[in-house]
Formats: sequence, C-alpha cells, structure tokens
Amino acid sequence: MSNSASRLPRKAIATLLAAATVGAVAGFAPAATATASAPSHSGLGLGLDAPYTSPATQERNKRVAVHVLTQLFEEGNLKVADRYIREDYVQHNPAAPNGREAIKNFIRDWTARFPDHQYNVKRVLAQGNLVLVHSNPVYEPGTRGTAVVDIFRFDPRSGMIAEHWDTVQDVPATSVNGNDMFGTVSNPHTNQPSGPRWSTALSEKIATSYFDTLLVDKNPEAVKYLAPEYYQHNPTIPSGSAGLREQFTDFFRQFPNLIVERKRVIADKDYVAIHAHYRLSPEDRGQSVVDIFRVTKQKNGKLKIIEHWDAVQDVPATSANDNTMF
Repeated sequence: MSNSASRLPRKAIATLLAAATVGAVAGFAPAATATASAPSHSGLGLGLDAPYTSPATQERNKRVAVHVLTQLFEEGNLKVADRYIREDYVQHNPAAPNGREAIKNFIRDWTARFPDHQYNVKRVLAQGNLVLVHSNPVYEPGTRGTAVVDIFRFDPRSGMIAEHWDTVQDVPATSVNGNDMFGTVSNPHTNQPSGPRWSTALSEKIATSYFDTLLVDKNPEAVKYLAPEYYQHNPTIPSGSAGLREQFTDFFRQFPNLIVERKRVIADKDYVAIHAHYRLSPEDRGQSVVDIFRVTKQKNGKLKIIEHWDAVQDVPATSANDNTMF
C-alpha cells in the first residue's frame, strides 16, 4: 500500500481498508480494544465457550435455517415464519424492525417486488446454537446478486430462531484473483464443512490465533498461519500469501488507530467464520465484516489456513431497530 493512501478521501480509505485487510488478513486492532469473545444480545457466550448443542440438533438447525430462507424469499411462504421464528425475534439487520410480524411484512413486500428471487445457498456452518448461511441471492435473473452471510441464534428450548445478524455486499463484475466469491478451490471440492467433527476445535484455534495475532499483537508474522497458496475469494485481493508480511507492516504504520472487535466465532470442522466490527477510529461507524476461513493439513502435517471468503457492509447512520449490527 503506497503512502498516497493517507491522502485519499475518507470513503476511499474505508474501501481500501476493506480490500487491503479483510481479504488478506482478516482484521487488525489495537490490543486494548480487541475482544476475544463477545456476548450476543441474549448474553450467551460464543466461540470456544459456545453452549453445548448435540451434533444432531446442529444439523437440524442447519436444515431449518436453509428451509426458512428459501421458503420465505423464494416461495413467500409465511407459514414457515410462524413455525420456526419466535414472535419476539431479535433483529440486527438495520433495515428491519424486531419481531416475527415485521419479517412477514418484509417478505410480503419483497416477493411482490422480486417474484423470481433465488437465494442460492452456498455453505452452511453450525456451532452451539448458532447457524451461519453463506449465500448468493439473485433478486432478478441475469444479475450478479449479492454475497450474504446470515447468522441465526436458535432458542435451545423451543428450537425456534430467536435472533438474526447479516452482512450484505454487492458482487462485482470482476475479480483480480480469478475466483468467484462463493466457490471452493481447495481440496476436497465441497462447499460444506468436511472432516471429522473433532477437528472443529483445531480449526478454530488456528483461525482465531491468526486473527488475534494480528489484532492483539499487531504481529505481521501471523502469516505463518497461512498456506503458501492461500486461495482468495475477496474480489480485490490476489491469491497467495507471498508479500503479505510486508503489506501488514506497512498497513500498521499507516492506520495506527484502526480498531477491529471480534464479535462471534462459528467453527464447523474445517471451516471457521469470524464476525467482526471494523473501524478506522473510535468515532467511525465502521463496517460489519464476516471472514470465512478453511483450514487444512499440509503435507508436513501442520494445519494452515488455505482459503478465504468474506462479506463487507458499511454500518449505516440509522437503523430500524436499536440492537446494532453486532
């Protein structure tokens, strides 16, 4: 990153920040502001300390999340909301109020405007009572659509969806790395979590160690957690880990007031997703960012991050609810 970055308009700097850091490094923050784990609206701990939910229940919650999204947005089926969404549904999408009736009203308007909408679910992760769905919704046929990450919290007592966060980004026309924002390049070529269930904790440790080495320690040596090939799906970042150490060092010098707070982690076998709040300064509204990492065992037996996807959304000035995006 050149010294001219510091002279760019603030909006351009924010865009550059997303391009230079989110795809390549997952995030930066001063040690005093980085958080290892943050509670949700409900106060439940997330990440490694997530409440235990049986594997069978996690798989059931995955199916329910996908069913609700596709039935609501593709079919306009409001009955699924009554069956699977709590009446006091807590909403973090800044365009939507709280409550089940609000989402039903939204869907009525949405399906009338976009009758051919396809949600195009790509990958689904679950940990504890959380489910993450990474999708490419296409509102109108022939358009590129958006990259969307939905995160749902399920009520363990009722099995219904109690809370929702999302991050939405337009899909650009081109990509500097030749990869789209959704496919899987690394082996095995599946979009779904793979490997033994016990590998979840190992993958989570690698991904969060990478994230926190940069966040808390501001240590460019965090590139040691990346595989040399490091396949990139952020459309503005080339693939590969070569040269990132120098880029990180330069970036820390240019943006010393950058703050990134890790809000929640969802790990599932070889996949780890980190939802975080990025800000250029304490006064900045910043961006909601979800980074998704894939962890794999190298030929030397070491676990490395081999692939990365993300979605980035500016935090707006106003919101239809009082819950923030985080």
